[in-house]
Amino acid sequence: MKNLITKFNEEEYYSRDISLYPSINSLGYELYDSNDNKTLSVNEKNEMIIAVEQKISEMLDILRISRQDPNSTHTPYRVAKMFVNELLRGRYEAPPQLTVFPNRKHVNNLIISQGIDVMSLCSHHWQTISGRCVVGYIPGDFVVGISKLSRVVDWFARRPQIQEELGEQIADYLQEILRPKALGVVIKAKHYCMISRGVEESEEDTQMITSVMRGYMLNDMSLRNEFLTLIKDF
Repeated sequence: MKNLITKFNEEEYYSRDISLYPSINSLGYELYDSNDNKTLSVNEKNEMIIAVEQKISEMLDILRISRQDPNSTHTPYRVAKMFVNELLRGRYEAPPQLTVFPNRKHVNNLIISQGIDVMSLCSHHWQTISGRCVVGYIPGDFVVGISKLSRVVDWFARRPQIQEELGEQIADYLQEILRPKALGVVIKAKHYCMISRGVEESEEDTQMITSVMRGYMLNDMSLRNEFLTLIKDF
């Protein structure tokens, strides 16, 4: 083991050809991007939990953490269930059902839902991303129940992500379902890969803000400024 550690070269490690990585895992299942989705059955998820539990047990052994410690005895199962059923559930669940309604009164002004919780994982270090999201749109032919916007955000967030792609995924999905005249998705979040490790920034001071604009919101600066002014304290 000591010889292996001595020979490890981080630069070479990160320069490896990604085409060498498998596309099928050892159990015969397709591998796919961390922020992608493929719906699994209850049995498939239970099978996954059992397999992950075994690997977490191996990890604790490598880290020299005793399962005789009562606080760690059942940790592998807790962690496995947490990943499959909670933190990463957006990878394995069907999309939320969205009920859209006809825009009968021809609403042509901004509709904004803010204070939407974002809980995700950084796909680089698997540390928490925690924050808030705002979705604003001007409807075309359809409007959507306001709680459904929160469900869409959560469905995409509950995957290993980078924040830049999360906003794009949410916007793409809402654009396809609603076909709004204008759409804005803004996310403000703390990244614990910067707080608990690396540069170790202060939790109070560090945050990342991303915005995605579609339709009229993209080129109409007065509309964009109206939207950003209305949400400036979110």
